[in-house]
Amino acid sequence: MMRGMGNMQGMMKQMQKMQKEMVAAQEALNATEFTGVATNDLVEVTFTGDRKMVDLTVKPEIIDPEDPEMLQDLVLTAVNDALGKIEKETERTMGKYTKGMPGF
Repeated sequence: MMRGMGNMQGMMKQMQKMQKEMVAAQEALNATEFTGVATNDLVEVTFTGDRKMVDLTVKPEIIDPEDPEMLQDLVLTAVNDALGKIEKETERTMGKYTKGMPGF
């Protein structure tokens, strides 16, 4: 009977260790900055790993009052590029903790 309790305590310690590692990995990911760009770096955006935009740069030569749609498209491209990078890094970093878990 005691043997089973020792196994249970060992499993609990492993789970607590894994949980601490997960929290540390998530915090590191959130602190990482990801930059997305559009055509020829005309628009550049920077997000943190928790998907907060921290910077947006638009090259002046792309600003055309007669064609705002082009600038809008470039901003969307850069934002989606950055978010895609975050998604890929999140899967790489956190996937080892969530693989096989329901809902992940």
